[in-house]
Amino acid sequence: MLHWFKFPAMSWGTMMRLSLLSYSTFLTLPFVFSPVQASNQLAGGVWFNYNQSLHSGASEPNNGTIGDEALVLYADGQAEKGQGNWSYSAEWRMGPGSFTDPDNNSTGDQAGMHKAWVGFDFNESYKLIVGKSQVPFGWKTYNFWPGDMLQGGYGDQMDVGLKLQGQRSKLHYDIAYFHQDDWGKTSTDTMDDNGHWGGWAPSGSLSSSLSTYRKVQTWVANADIDLTTNHTVGVSLQAGRLHEFTKTDDGKVNGDHSAAVIYYKGTFGNTFVNGEVIQTQRNLPENYASANGLERKVENTRYAFEVGRSSGNWTYYLDANWADPKTKGNNASLVSAYAPGIKYNYGPGWIYAEYLTQDGYIGRNGNVGEGDFSALYLTMDFYF
Repeated sequence: MLHWFKFPAMSWGTMMRLSLLSYSTFLTLPFVFSPVQASNQLAGGVWFNYNQSLHSGASEPNNGTIGDEALVLYADGQAEKGQGNWSYSAEWRMGPGSFTDPDNNSTGDQAGMHKAWVGFDFNESYKLIVGKSQVPFGWKTYNFWPGDMLQGGYGDQMDVGLKLQGQRSKLHYDIAYFHQDDWGKTSTDTMDDNGHWGGWAPSGSLSSSLSTYRKVQTWVANADIDLTTNHTVGVSLQAGRLHEFTKTDDGKVNGDHSAAVIYYKGTFGNTFVNGEVIQTQRNLPENYASANGLERKVENTRYAFEVGRSSGNWTYYLDANWADPKTKGNNASLVSAYAPGIKYNYGPGWIYAEYLTQDGYIGRNGNVGEGDFSALYLTMDFYF
């Protein structure tokens, strides 16, 4: 499930074509099967999308575009019971629909490793995960193409580090340390939830900066409890540093960030309901804030609500978000975003029909901005 959205003012522009690097990397991925008894699986998927912008002033001379194609490769495995305590999971994507930014990722191409981790079960209650994995923070939107919307930066986060998962009766908890938000020394792109933690402006953009920053040294704690088998409440906290750098200088770590979320997840028969409130704060690196004329302390409160219902092969859902800026000098009012959708399971994959409308966005510095945008998305995928 994908969680990503491009706001027009921050569009990447025309992205480079898939290069030989993508294909060569794909062909040389080291899939090694263990000689011990184990369950190992390789799988793949393809998706593509039709989208048409519908807001006032949108330029759609051909009544929309079919594109955003991607090929995805999955590798998953685990030791058989009594033969080991390890497991692993990886996802490699390539193509214009990979939800990655060549200007800011670790490959410099429309391809990248969305996740790659190795897990070790200490016992039935504790598991250690090493690599790039999901940041345990609140919940992730159900929709496919509209993505995180106003949860941006705190939605579908995939960072690199260590994560300990635990369970005791009805209590589930995570303690994690993520050394950086992506592979390499300078990538600010986590795939899916990108464009919310610094990053270079798109090629040809009117917006430019001599420096940028990335999220590093982040500690995360999450705990949730099952009130009943169908209702869960939880809280997540995260705090870390910001690493400022330029294209020629490794820079220094001199900013910080923190966030907290209280959330609820529930089901009522075939209906699911989720809700959360997120409080965020970011102290931008000094030189970066000064050079770009930005208020160093960025604060806002986010609200998210989701409801959906499944009936046979159909699922109907609505994602709704709101963001309230608390940053000094930010005159934006409370902004909102809504994404109703329908999902149909046709056999080897799903067909999605989704609509997104919003009057604001979350920028690269976690700031709230105003601006109208609406679009229709029709997506099809299949897996093999």
